[in-house]
Amino acid sequence: MNYVCPLCNGIYEIKVSCPVCTNIMKDKGALVNYLDDYSPYLLDDITSKVDGAPSYKCTHLYKCPHCNSDRKIHIDRVYI
Repeated sequence: MNYVCPLCNGIYEIKVSCPVCTNIMKDKGALVNYLDDYSPYLLDDITSKVDGAPSYKCTHLYKCPHCNSDRKIHIDRVYI
């Protein structure tokens, strides 16, 4: 059993309102996926150490399709 990100693994979704225009933002995935070409393929044990969040959280990038503002959200990992 491991701790996994419920968003990365499709367990559930979170709706986030844009702080600028209040529209619903889109989840663009884990922030570590944007580090380089290979980071989406690395194990969570490695990438969880570089996003600046505690190891029990996964940082996701949310972007507003209306005003293009973005926001980082820390998601609690769940034990499965």
